[in-house]
Amino acid sequence: MRRLGSVQQKIPCVFMTEVRDEPSKKRDFQQFQVVATETLNPSALESDIHGATATEKIDGTCCYVTKYRGEPYLCARLDRKPTKQADKKFKKYQFSQKTCKGFVWNVEEDFREVPESWIPAHRVQHENGHLVPDEHGHIPGWVPVDGTNKQYCWHASVVNYPAGVALVLRVQEKDEGLLEIVSVPLADLMEQTLELIGTNVNGNPYGLGSKKHPVHVLVPHGILKIINPPPVEFQQLQSWFQKCQEGRVEGIVWHCSDGTLVKIHRHHLGLKWPVDDTFLNTRPVIIHVDTTESDLDVSGKDLFQFFSRINGQHVRCIRDIQFEPSSSMELINIPT
Repeated sequence: MRRLGSVQQKIPCVFMTEVRDEPSKKRDFQQFQVVATETLNPSALESDIHGATATEKIDGTCCYVTKYRGEPYLCARLDRKPTKQADKKFKKYQFSQKTCKGFVWNVEEDFREVPESWIPAHRVQHENGHLVPDEHGHIPGWVPVDGTNKQYCWHASVVNYPAGVALVLRVQEKDEGLLEIVSVPLADLMEQTLELIGTNVNGNPYGLGSKKHPVHVLVPHGILKIINPPPVEFQQLQSWFQKCQEGRVEGIVWHCSDGTLVKIHRHHLGLKWPVDDTFLNTRPVIIHVDTTESDLDVSGKDLFQFFSRINGQHVRCIRDIQFEPSSSMELINIPT
């Protein structure tokens, strides 16, 4: 299977966008919103958008697997962002000019500090010895998840470094209609980007687990292909999101043959997200995690242990995966 594009930078919209003087539907307290026009982005046309592979845009937090301390490590997305004062100036400029272009940063003074382990994302530009912010005012980057920072505890729950594995949700090779949760060697995920989804990520639009017993998994970018994608045209895309079951997704990411990525988010089209009964929750899942065949060091509350206890189970959808981390590891609402 051809590996699709890695998400290292902010992905541009497939259409040209404009800033409107009205409260954002995506971000609270933002008094403007960015919406799509009906004009296709020239870069999308140059990259043959009409021949691109359309995949589901997953609503989680971006992750990256790369080498750290000589071993494959999961990294959390951590953009180096401006200070409050610098961001205020940037937003004021963006609002008045209706564009981000032309704003001048003082990189030495305008940006917050990041951990020593921080890694800049691929293709971040350098100028006069400094990293250059993108058009959104961020310097994209990553920080290794080493279990010492509580901020990344949910990232840490899906990896087991002694065994070198991660919990991944993907499409089963033999049946594209069936999803599977599997334990995958981190070495097999090297230089890939993935989305962490689950109970404590972005309001949990897919309904995984519960606050008492959270469940999280990694979803490789580009793994959920859209079987019958709509034409790349404003009205047809808007209609597809509103009327098709397959359109009950956060958005679409197109992977072009030259490696270019472009996207459309429901908010670009003035549509609501999240929605009830997402398309992801119409797809059955099988569990393929077996800790008995490895040297995994797990505990009763460990996600690897939980999934191993229900190894081989067919689940109606990921929303039905719930558990009690007790000695008996009881299953709740897991249809077979």
